[in-house]
Amino acid sequence: MNTISKPQYIIIGAGGHGAVVADILRKRGYTVQGFLDDGIDIGAEVLGAKVLGKIDKCKSYPDAMFIIAIGDNETRKKIANAYPVEFGSAIHPSAIIGEDVKIGRGTVLMAGAIINPRTVVGSHCIINTAASLDHDNIIESYVHISPGVTTGGDVTICENTHVGIGAVIRNGITICPDAMIGAGAVIVKNITTPGVYIGFTEQLRPKH
Repeated sequence: MNTISKPQYIIIGAGGHGAVVADILRKRGYTVQGFLDDGIDIGAEVLGAKVLGKIDKCKSYPDAMFIIAIGDNETRKKIANAYPVEFGSAIHPSAIIGEDVKIGRGTVLMAGAIINPRTVVGSHCIINTAASLDHDNIIESYVHISPGVTTGGDVTICENTHVGIGAVIRNGITICPDAMIGAGAVIVKNITTPGVYIGFTEQLRPKH
């Protein structure tokens, strides 16, 4: 009887986020072949897997699957657009995913993340530890949802936005591209202008 072997993964980014992604992949039964990183010496080990070279070496591994484990949204976008490799996803076994949820390539769901029915998550997103996305959310590509974030239903978070730790977003809210939502912020009005938002949106203005 023939068996289909699981692909091996190479993680782009060998920092702390890369270590978390490696842990997720191993918990799902995948092999981490190694890491690529422009700033860490070749041969350095991260959770027992070695740094294989710089990021542009990804073209040398045509049979591998890749995940970009870098927290900065714009950096993930640049790398994804620069290298036409096969990107996979990393979904922690403890993540809870509702019915009719769509998750794009390259996206990472960390431990305890909850995604309720009919939510769409784009490509190369980070849904971090214990984040909770309610029903019918639209999370566009290259968004980072930090640990402990909670969204209501029918929320739209546009491309390249970063939502800080513990932020709360009321149902029906839309957040424009390239926004930065501070840790613990409470978003009760639509955000239409890129910028840094902290505190409570009834009172705050973009911080540049």
